Amino acid sequence: MRPVLPALLCSSALVLTACGGASDTSDAAVGTADGYPLTIDNCGREVVIDAPPQRVVSLNQGSTEILLSLGLADRMVGTATWTDPVRENLAADNESVPRLSDQAPSFERVLEAEPDLVTASFESTLGEGGVATRDDLEKLGVPSYLSPAECEKDNEGDDDGSRATPLAIDTVYGEVTDLATVFGVPDKGADLVAELRASLTQAQDVVDAEGVSAMFWFANSESPYLAGCCGAPGIISEALGLENVFDDTTAEWPQINWETVADRDPDVLVIGDLTRKSQTAETAAAKIAFLEQHPVTREMTAVKNKRYIAVTGAEMNPSIRTIDGVRNVAEGIRDLGLGR
Repeated sequence: MRPVLPALLCSSALVLTACGGASDTSDAAVGTADGYPLTIDNCGREVVIDAPPQRVVSLNQGSTEILLSLGLADRMVGTATWTDPVRENLAADNESVPRLSDQAPSFERVLEAEPDLVTASFESTLGEGGVATRDDLEKLGVPSYLSPAECEKDNEGDDDGSRATPLAIDTVYGEVTDLATVFGVPDKGADLVAELRASLTQAQDVVDAEGVSAMFWFANSESPYLAGCCGAPGIISEALGLENVFDDTTAEWPQINWETVADRDPDVLVIGDLTRKSQTAETAAAKIAFLEQHPVTREMTAVKNKRYIAVTGAEMNPSIRTIDGVRNVAEGIRDLGLGR
């Protein structure tokens, strides 16, 4: 879910141009300054990268964790907009990177870091009404990169957008490949994608969830944000054969009343365990307490049987953490005695 401001390969259709010459994606071309400038087509925008970035600011956790996973902590001068603690294997590297804000920073704070590249996962962060627009940065000579998963969405309106086509995990892999190429570390990108593919296969082997129904709840108790068909929870559902009871809506995170939720009565509730403080019922504990006292939800099958699976907010957003979500949901379904 794109953040609240004061939550793959179709990707960015990466196009590389080495010093105005023919396209060349070899390690030799992108691994040295001689391979630049690069021109990339990111979300329909031509972005020129003059040299391997040395001072990147990442405005969303998903983008930040890709950069850290590529071993780029020493080139990062700021991060922002976090829903959860950083992935455990990245914690040490993350300690060395300044955190500009837990939420969305001001544009001025970003500029103080003197970035030579700004990356983001959501248009609500890097776009109208967010920290800055891409045009704002471009006027100052700062290139930007937006997650391809966001560019596939229809972001019109004030909600979290909708998808006509289900998000594919290949889009996440494509973002990894794009950023690795921009920074001149394509081998690290290839290794990370291979690692993610293997992790997904292992997670799918945990359980077959065919015939099990679920609801994915990100946050907010008054008007809950629940997953529609086609975002990151759709990847999780498809990978495990799980049925999302709200897969009949293409909205990314529609707000649905509890009476409708109770009527659909899913077998299991996948709930976000967030540490940010933007909405009501951010933590898993707060969500469970709400469900068990609300006169409508406490009568649901999953609530009566305490069938809860807690995942991080990052796992419900399009990111490398979505694969962690597949594993955690798979293990939760197995431990609840569901699936096969």
